[in-house]
Amino acid sequence: MITSVLVANRGEIARRIFRTARSLGLSTVAVYSSADARMPFVDEADAAVHLPGNTPGETYLRSDLIIDAARRAGADAVHPGYGFLSENAAFAQAVIDAGLTWTGPPVDAISSMGSKIEAKKLMAAAGVPVLAELTPAEVSTDDLPVLVKASAGGGGRGMRVVSRLEDLAAEIDAASAEALSAFGDGTVFCERYLATGRHIEVQVMADRHGTIWAVGDRECSIQRRHQKVIEEAPSPLVERIPSMRAELFDAARKAAAAINYVGAGTVEFLADENGNFYFLEMNTRLQVEHPVTEETTGLDLVALQFAVAAGDSLTPEPPPTVGHAIEVRLYAEDPLNDWRPQTGHLHRFAIADDPQRGNKVAPGGEKFPLKVRVDSGVEDGSEVSPYYDPMLAKVIAYGSDRAAVARRLAGVLERATIHGVGTNRDLLAWILRHPAFLAGDTDTAFFDKHGVGAGPDDAVVRVSALAAALADAAGWAAPVRVPSGWRNLASQPQRKSYRMGDVVHEVAYRYSRDGLIADGNITLLDSSPERVVLEVDGVRRSFAVAAYDGITCVDSSLGSVALHPVERFVDPADQVAAGSLVAPMPGTVIRVGVAVGDVVKQGQPLLWLEAMKMEHTIAAPADGVVGELKAEAGQQVEVGAVLAVVGEDA
Repeated sequence: MITSVLVANRGEIARRIFRTARSLGLSTVAVYSSADARMPFVDEADAAVHLPGNTPGETYLRSDLIIDAARRAGADAVHPGYGFLSENAAFAQAVIDAGLTWTGPPVDAISSMGSKIEAKKLMAAAGVPVLAELTPAEVSTDDLPVLVKASAGGGGRGMRVVSRLEDLAAEIDAASAEALSAFGDGTVFCERYLATGRHIEVQVMADRHGTIWAVGDRECSIQRRHQKVIEEAPSPLVERIPSMRAELFDAARKAAAAINYVGAGTVEFLADENGNFYFLEMNTRLQVEHPVTEETTGLDLVALQFAVAAGDSLTPEPPPTVGHAIEVRLYAEDPLNDWRPQTGHLHRFAIADDPQRGNKVAPGGEKFPLKVRVDSGVEDGSEVSPYYDPMLAKVIAYGSDRAAVARRLAGVLERATIHGVGTNRDLLAWILRHPAFLAGDTDTAFFDKHGVGAGPDDAVVRVSALAAALADAAGWAAPVRVPSGWRNLASQPQRKSYRMGDVVHEVAYRYSRDGLIADGNITLLDSSPERVVLEVDGVRRSFAVAAYDGITCVDSSLGSVALHPVERFVDPADQVAAGSLVAPMPGTVIRVGVAVGDVVKQGQPLLWLEAMKMEHTIAAPADGVVGELKAEAGQQVEVGAVLAVVGEDA
């Protein structure tokens, strides 16, 4: 009987499991790294055990430390969440050997699916459709493009698309190195790449008594860098093709039965527009996107995991799928810098639904409430660390109508208050409102076809910068209600500059007896350090302004803009020399590909940095000669640190 569970994970999924555990009357134990000491999941557990260090290899991947923590805290069960050790058969066996209840599938089932190469052979033997595996030596021009994949893991790590035969060897080496770093196993394989496939998966749940549920299908086709961005249940493709769901469910049950599966798992398939599908992999754990299945079935999949681990039986059939749910993954990313993961202090984080909107009346006339759920790993004041995945939260909407759910979710994202780090929030809202998404045209080439959305246009940035400057001036003028820069006779305008990405926006304005004078048809109606009300081209708009150290955030109905005030007098010591390559984020230098004096071409990779579970290439900004190297392999660097300098000569 389970009474206390240790969650061998962190962040959002740890909080999610704690929530169910509390509802079942179980006590909870967290483990945490030094970097996570002040994260919300640590405070929410009944007990917490520190794992010294910061990197996953020092902490969340140390099975010996986790089992010792369970013993010391009095836990009698371990839940692995997802990622880290969740699909590590040796860890599962160590938990069982320690006399603890393993809230996951059997060790043999994990081992069977741990190698994608062996898993595909097992599935083919069980009658599940598979794409033929290609060894690197077998790949010919006729097979291109091919996908190089890591055998031991997923999440986009160790994965490369190769379109030219001459690039294959180098891409295999790079994928193998990334897989070795991420999963401890550098084995890779190739398969044909379907550029416009649909990523469809089936949630399975099985007990120890032979019952296997195919709970529901999900579609996760919108992906960037082979990582899922938006997931939904049920799949629009499966909804369109009448026979496909029954065939998918049958294949998923065969896959689970072939390895005597027990617990929650996901069977993933790649499908084409005609409904033909092929086995990709089986994830022997809870999925990141499990909430959309929970919302459309009414199940608590974590509660079922605990029940199955305790030996309980499932009912003969799962509940039906009702309505539609969409989940978006909100990441800390810089949209102005190729969507690189961001680190930093999260000053404000608030995602709330609007209670005034009430229920939507479905086409049949019945009331069907539109529900929004936020599964978050952060809160106001949290630090986004360079050591882990940059996902801040999952935002899920559920209702009877897919289009209404998408609109509601987009609106919730647009009204969210997120200050301190850049995010992909605007991209997510853009996708949800895109005609192709609303039509269900959501294959894996979505971004190739439609781009990655547009950031705020220049006019929005300019008026938001004006609001920021006026709020700043209002702060200086208080408590006397005389505007900053006011003159009895007309004088020079007030000026303030803000940087957004690589672009500097200069604001110029002044006051006259008739009010504000600025570029454009703008009237100032009210201003304070926190709120500025402007009439822009005859339309009244309110701008919420929040100023922090080094960043000013402006939120309005036009969108959210993060501006960095430009100091008028810059210390020369703080300036970076021309040609310098700086670290885009904190991380570890894993490889240096040049030496001082080497002649390099623009775009040539010079160094490789590992941060936030991803590998980042630092390339030459122009043709030139490497004049300085300030970093070496294995060195930990901070954001903005100069790594190398490329000049016209050495």
